[in-house]
Amino acid sequence: MTDASAAVTALLQRSNRLGSDPRNTNYAGGNASAKATGTDPVTREPVELMWVKGSGGDLGTLTEAGLAVLRLDRLRALTAVYPGVEREDEMVAAFDYCLHGKGGAAPSIDTAMHGLVDAAHVDHLHPDSGIALATAADGEALAKACFGERVVWVPWRRPGFQLGLDIAQVKREHPEAIGVILGGHGITAWGATSDECEARSRQIISAAREFIEREGRPEPFGPVISGYEPLPELERRVRAATLAPVIRGLASADRSQVGHFNDSDVVLDFLAREKHSALAALGTSCPDHFLRTKVRPLVLDLPASAPLSEMAARLRELHAAYRDEYQAYYRRYADAASPSMRGADPAIVLVPGVGMFSFGADAATARVAGEYYLNAITAMAGAEAVSTYAPIPESEKFRIEYWELEEAKLRRRPAPKPLATRVALVTGGGSGIGRATAARLAAEGACVVVADRDGESASAVAASLGSADTAVAVTADVTDEAAVARALQEAALAFGGVDLVVNNAGLSIPGPLLEATTGDWDRQHAVMPRGSFLVSREAARVMIDQQMGGDIIYIASKNSVVAGPANLAYGAAKADQAHQVRLLAAELGEYGIRVNGINPDGVVRGSGIFAGGWGAQRAAAYGVPEDELGAFYAQRTLLKREVLPEHVAAAVFAITTDLPLTTGLHIPVDAGVAAAFLR
Repeated sequence: MTDASAAVTALLQRSNRLGSDPRNTNYAGGNASAKATGTDPVTREPVELMWVKGSGGDLGTLTEAGLAVLRLDRLRALTAVYPGVEREDEMVAAFDYCLHGKGGAAPSIDTAMHGLVDAAHVDHLHPDSGIALATAADGEALAKACFGERVVWVPWRRPGFQLGLDIAQVKREHPEAIGVILGGHGITAWGATSDECEARSRQIISAAREFIEREGRPEPFGPVISGYEPLPELERRVRAATLAPVIRGLASADRSQVGHFNDSDVVLDFLAREKHSALAALGTSCPDHFLRTKVRPLVLDLPASAPLSEMAARLRELHAAYRDEYQAYYRRYADAASPSMRGADPAIVLVPGVGMFSFGADAATARVAGEYYLNAITAMAGAEAVSTYAPIPESEKFRIEYWELEEAKLRRRPAPKPLATRVALVTGGGSGIGRATAARLAAEGACVVVADRDGESASAVAASLGSADTAVAVTADVTDEAAVARALQEAALAFGGVDLVVNNAGLSIPGPLLEATTGDWDRQHAVMPRGSFLVSREAARVMIDQQMGGDIIYIASKNSVVAGPANLAYGAAKADQAHQVRLLAAELGEYGIRVNGINPDGVVRGSGIFAGGWGAQRAAAYGVPEDELGAFYAQRTLLKREVLPEHVAAAVFAITTDLPLTTGLHIPVDAGVAAAFLR
């Protein structure tokens, strides 16, 4: 066997190369392994080891920490105590007794496949082209025609110890073979070296793809259905943004979900074709597919140009039917040992002419579910091109979906953060309080839409929070009605809708009454009272369509209740916002939408308002140097503490999590200003 360090390095490099291309395998799908000689930490004697991707890991981003490390002698000795296929699940627990040292990551269900095959390097992948042959009605004959004796057909079997034994037997009995096609599942390849194994994996994938291209019919999904063609892009995306909150609410009937939208050409072409409804009803086949997409999607059976109200009504009807059918599916196959039903809502919703909406417990899971269904469409196209798509039986799908070993994988996930599944939109999010609020909400698990009229600042803040699965930026001037509508549309397209809106955009142009201009008055009232009205109105429309409740929070001010010097327009604008809180709390309560306010004071550090001239004006009004303004504000408070943007953000978080029955409230965040006490 080869040197352990070199083998592990080569394994990781091979895994990352193969896993970075979704045509080779799905995110977190498939696995790879390498065998080499290591050293027993106790005896210091050489020992044969296997490194294999652990449970739940992703090949494309795999690191050494994601590898399980097992002793080959112990792993292969399990064949002597294997109790048979009816009890093969017990073997996964036995893998723990085969671990080397601390063992690394938890061994996956596929560990036996890698350890029992007599080859130094093994890849197990879920390529679209391989799954296409694996799910074709005459897949075995097609595999023979495509590969000859070089790749052997293995009939469908649920992943586990027995499948490992089956593949090991194929390797022994077919020394000329470089791998197998696993019926209904994917491919496995092997090699004496890491390079040879990777080359064989790629050879199987490319040969299957070329075979389908060469032998397949040109329109595997049938002709285009009149009226189901893709809408023009702008119309399509506006319609998607309008439907997204309705669909998200339906998909969240059992538990709140985050959404993702995909209108790629592959999706739109599939939904425009004659066979799309029948094929979608058959469901996906590869275990990794339907574990994330559920057994089948919900498909809207209306043309793309149907009235939106008709679409929404029909989606609600189809959702009720979907839930009934899913519950019946669970009852058909569940037994006393089955895990409880996880929910009866769809994970994938397909709207012809518009696109695909996918859902999950967070944005990444929702996006990945969509990616899996995209892979499923490609696999169905390949199967239909050369044969007829024939996925594994529904009963087998249930055995995977409600497999106790898969349930154990779910239990190993970290507990969700407090704001997981919530989508927040923060106006004025490019600086100061808005930036701090966006950061706090993202840190607590929310998906965040950072809105600011300064698009560069919004983008910088969003980028600082993480990937597009965590935060996106929108350029939006809250005084522009159309721009506000677009911001909410972008939130719907990015994450499915919105649950939490923070009206934070603001400015101040101080000055005594006799020097104030109507322009100064109008500008401040346009941004704060009018802007927050526009944002709240559009957000309320989304929240009402979702039927999931929600929070609207106004960042008002101490000045909404305290008369400060030379500050008429700003104070009046903030007082208007403060009363909007009360009015909207009364109006929106019936929809489960809570409306509350935060009254900060003296937030100098990091503030865009203070940096823009307000600080200098306030310092002059109070007769202190500008760089001492924060300390001045602190000394006039009861607590003698300076208020920071993060303190305001903490109040936003608290009111959205710890006060679920509170609405119409204003929380002061001012370190104690007696004149601002609410009475």
